[in-house]
Amino acid sequence: MTRRISLAALLLIGACVHHPPSIAGGPGAPTQPNEYWTPSPSVAARLQQTTPVTPVALPAAGAKLAVSDVVDLALRNNPTTRLSWAQARAAADLFGASRGAFFPTVTVDVNATHAQPLAPSGVLSRRSQYGPSIGLSYLVLDFGARAGNVDFARQTAIAADLAHNVVVQNTILGVEQALFGYQATRAQRDAERSAVEEATASLNSAEERHRVGLATIADVLQARTFRSQAQLALESLEGAVHVAQGSLAVSMGIPANATFEPPVLIDSLCPDSVRFISQSVDTLIAVATRQRPDLEAVRAEAAAAAAQVRVAKSGLFPTVSLNASRAYTGSSVPGLQGSTYSIGLGFDLPIFTGMSRQYSLQSASEQLAAANARAELTRQQIALQVFTAYYNLQTSTERVRTAADLLASATESESVARGRYREGVGSIVDLLIAQSALADARAQDAQARWQWRGALAQLAHDIGVLGIRGEALAPLGADTSRMNR
Repeated sequence: MTRRISLAALLLIGACVHHPPSIAGGPGAPTQPNEYWTPSPSVAARLQQTTPVTPVALPAAGAKLAVSDVVDLALRNNPTTRLSWAQARAAADLFGASRGAFFPTVTVDVNATHAQPLAPSGVLSRRSQYGPSIGLSYLVLDFGARAGNVDFARQTAIAADLAHNVVVQNTILGVEQALFGYQATRAQRDAERSAVEEATASLNSAEERHRVGLATIADVLQARTFRSQAQLALESLEGAVHVAQGSLAVSMGIPANATFEPPVLIDSLCPDSVRFISQSVDTLIAVATRQRPDLEAVRAEAAAAAAQVRVAKSGLFPTVSLNASRAYTGSSVPGLQGSTYSIGLGFDLPIFTGMSRQYSLQSASEQLAAANARAELTRQQIALQVFTAYYNLQTSTERVRTAADLLASATESESVARGRYREGVGSIVDLLIAQSALADARAQDAQARWQWRGALAQLAHDIGVLGIRGEALAPLGADTSRMNR
């Protein structure tokens, strides 16, 4: 007896212990909170086959790409653009489906039955009946519910289309920033190569002067140290160029080790693009409030919320519907066959719903207020972004001019120091200092020019006029009345 009680207790305790069910022969969940979950081989294979891999558009080996080619590859390969595109198409299809509520619903049925009912006399009799029927139903009046639902679907589709535009512009900006970063790194690498060549020439000159007794071994050692430092910096920039090219490849949606030749861009200021600077910040903010797709998207979401308010408000009113049907019934029993029809008008008035419809209306109204606040918040954020990008571009423009002046003066200073050292009236220290300043000026000049291009692309993106091929579309109108703030 005691053994039976113990066995029953064990069974009861075992029933209380939770064991997750297995999944395809593997554990249903991790055994401990600090452990990984390992799927079974069949689950792992199924997961790898769930998402099809889209073929990547690769550039031809050794192909010389233009900026538009780089942008096009990024847009074609980026999965976020395909995602937003599919979502936009799905939203458009839902809008098309919502418009069907304005049309009547027509149904056709064909029924056939064979039964053995009990006759009033208590005798079982067999009966076969068959025949088609057609029905029509139409919502005559709903006080704006259908129109509100259609408007909600329309605004939702518009918001999805604009969200796709946002993804496209973000992708363009990302690949352009990666391209300009690569160009800046390569320009700095080229400048450092020149610095190595000049340091090598200085070392050769110091060694020659030391050979003929016009310089000490200290001059040779200093020149050799300077050349080694320049060579070390060049080797670091050589690696940075490969890293930047890999980052550019990834931004284009292709493998980092893909073989392609990035475009060689002219790093001078573009007169057409400088027209951005001639606009006042107020003009550009006004353009952004008209052009930015993300602001238009949140405005469409606010319009969709307003449509939901109309739908919720219609729930407080009655609905009127029309129903009609026509049928023919054939039967194996004489007298039970023939044509039938019906027509009816329905009136549905909500008397008491537990305040659910009133609360739904209140919730929709609050959602509308939240959507309007979100649109205003987005507008303010866009104004700040344009304001920041505008002055960043102006600062970048001034830095380009200053860096050009610095490069010119550093070049002249290095030339004078090199001539003085050659004539024996200058020291190797003065020459190395001048060459170091020249190398730094070259790097700053290259970086300033490509930072200017990045600032221009950022401003075009923040205004909402970044072209589909990566070009900056100049805004309409000019207003320089507030340039001197």
